[in-house]
Amino acid sequence: MTAEPAETKTASRTAGSQTLARGLEVLRAVTAARDGLSVAEVAERIGIHRTIAYRALNTLADAHMVHRGEDGRYRGSTGLLSLASAAHQSLRAAALPVLTDAAERLGATVALIVREGSDAVALAVVSPTGGTYHVGLSEGSRHPLGRGAAGHAIMVSAPALPGEPESVANARRDGYAQTFGEVEPNMYGLAVPIPEKDAGVPACLNIITVRQDVAASAVKPLQEAAARISRRLA
Repeated sequence: MTAEPAETKTASRTAGSQTLARGLEVLRAVTAARDGLSVAEVAERIGIHRTIAYRALNTLADAHMVHRGEDGRYRGSTGLLSLASAAHQSLRAAALPVLTDAAERLGATVALIVREGSDAVALAVVSPTGGTYHVGLSEGSRHPLGRGAAGHAIMVSAPALPGEPESVANARRDGYAQTFGEVEPNMYGLAVPIPEKDAGVPACLNIITVRQDVAASAVKPLQEAAARISRRLA
């Protein structure tokens, strides 16, 4: 067997390092953009050809690090959860036993939702063990911050901003957000913020249910659960 020349190995490693570095640049650019980026915008921001940007985005999409929306723009995706910061990891660990208790108490699926760019993303989801039917939710699922109780509550978890939407102002006043049909048709959503100073990231507890009475009765239990999580993180 003929040994590969040293200069060939070096060139291969250099090319591989450049490809990795470029991919990381693309990922950073996409996740930093509140409304995502198109292929052309990625190419322009990083200073690379559109073809190279397209290939890098496809590779990241295959790894579920980014996803292409219906508008053709790329945004961060569920694979980023595996690269979550220490704040996310400690928040998830503190929340899981509390989510379990709340799910059993309410007989409904309870989720810990965090902000990721312009989306609300499910970091942890716990369903009750009993009951014949409950609304399922997958970890890593996402929807725009501006739609649904979770998005409103997440914005409440951070300090107030001038000109914030009325729905967010109402949730800030009431201490919870409630919606109907904004994320899923004919579903009630209720969410309670977890203060960002405690969670380390904008976050909330959320349930989605077909029953209005379950949503209405969940306010106090979710507020108590959010307070428990804050204490566990203290």
